[in-house]
Amino acid sequence: MERSSRPRRRSLRTLLAPATDNWFSRGYLALVAASVGFFLYAAYLSPDPGFAAVYPLITTAPFSFLALLVTTPLQAVEWLSPAVFSAAAAAAGLVNATVLGLLVRRVRVPQPHAAA
Repeated sequence: MERSSRPRRRSLRTLLAPATDNWFSRGYLALVAASVGFFLYAAYLSPDPGFAAVYPLITTAPFSFLALLVTTPLQAVEWLSPAVFSAAAAAAGLVNATVLGLLVRRVRVPQPHAAA
């Protein structure tokens, strides 16, 4: 059973590698972390959160709209809804960072090698 989990772990690692192997994706992930962190602060610690969910929603669009659809039925449980929305927005940010990393890999100009 342990052998079957290792190839899956490697494939997940190779699938998510573009999300962290360049500076554009890392910067985007830092922006997503800041917006989700601000949302969590506003949702749990601030007396009036206002429109704090807009920041992670805009930062992680278009996949974050799926996060909004997932958390809409959870409005009855008020303490769970911000946590689920944050997790879904973070997952949407990871998907966006992976797509951004794949685009950066595709656009990169190959460096000429010196003749030996």
